[in-house]
Amino acid sequence: MTARKPQRRREFGTVRRLPSGRWQARYWAPDGSRRTAPETFESKTDAQTWLTLTQADIERKHWIDPDAGAVNFEAYALKWVDERGLSATTDELYRRLLRLHILPTFGPMDLDEITPPGVRTWRAERLQATGATTVAKSYRLLKAIMETATDDELIRRNPCRIKGAGTEKAKERPTATVEQVDALADAIGPRWRLMVYFGAYGPMRPEEQAALRRTNVTLDPLAVKIREAAPELTTGRRVEGDTKSDAGVRTIYLPGFLHMEVKRHLDWFAEKGLDGLLFVGEKGAPFRRSSFGRKWRRARAQVGLPDDFRFYDLRHTGHTLATRAGATLRDAMVRAGQSSERAALIYQHSDDQRQREVAGSIDARVRADRGKAMERRVHKKEA
Repeated sequence: MTARKPQRRREFGTVRRLPSGRWQARYWAPDGSRRTAPETFESKTDAQTWLTLTQADIERKHWIDPDAGAVNFEAYALKWVDERGLSATTDELYRRLLRLHILPTFGPMDLDEITPPGVRTWRAERLQATGATTVAKSYRLLKAIMETATDDELIRRNPCRIKGAGTEKAKERPTATVEQVDALADAIGPRWRLMVYFGAYGPMRPEEQAALRRTNVTLDPLAVKIREAAPELTTGRRVEGDTKSDAGVRTIYLPGFLHMEVKRHLDWFAEKGLDGLLFVGEKGAPFRRSSFGRKWRRARAQVGLPDDFRFYDLRHTGHTLATRAGATLRDAMVRAGQSSERAALIYQHSDDQRQREVAGSIDARVRADRGKAMERRVHKKEA
């Protein structure tokens, strides 16, 4: 009986010379399909080298299907947002950044068509068209989406590689004086003055104030319990839910001079009922950003504060006052409901007045130490 010839082992890849004179490389992919290199080569050696490197990638499981990245970016990005389980405000922000800043450029492309030079050009164009903070947010979002595409093995490497491009470098926000806070409270009217004081001396976020109810407030001790937030979307709808982070759930003890302000507001303006909202409009409806914004702008102008002084800047005022009163960084973080030192430091300010106070403290300390040293020298001589 004739012995059966051993079956010849299938080669990983082959090269051949094309009519053009260039060389083509073909190989067997892990899925068993026959693949062709995405480019041709000047020499046979170059083609064989490419095959060797590709085989090594497959054996080390570093190989990525060249066709895997042929996925439309817009479809992938929108699915990415859907799958994140984001809060309503973050979901709204991401979709707005995509719609206005990212999809007009990258929406029609496939994932593997987005390149580092393309990202650099897009960012440069965006910086000319809109603010640097918005561009940083947009870049971070694009980078996060493409990082997930890398993890999904749809692309080999994230094309977003610009160092520092996702860092926001916002200018230091202004703060108000105690006199200006009182003037704002007077100017905005009796129904809303407590919001100004809560913003400055809480310091509470607007969305936290929107969710406050009578049951969150105690007069003895004078305190407010923050348990949830109700941010307002651009559609005008308020979304009640969790605070910005776990650190947002806290009890804020208020300075005693606000006792009468809080009691008067509970008696006169808060929604009736044991669980009534703390801040409602003249007709009993929850306050809206648009109507409150008009009152805020009029009060700000009346007090003489600059147009870029936002209601949120009252939090900066509160942080500054807390540190001047001796609060540690951790104290300030707990009071403001912040989970990171970096976030807390953004709200702490050291203006010219504070620098003069620091210089005065140093002067007093040095003078006192010099006086003690002089006394020791005198006593030593007398001895």
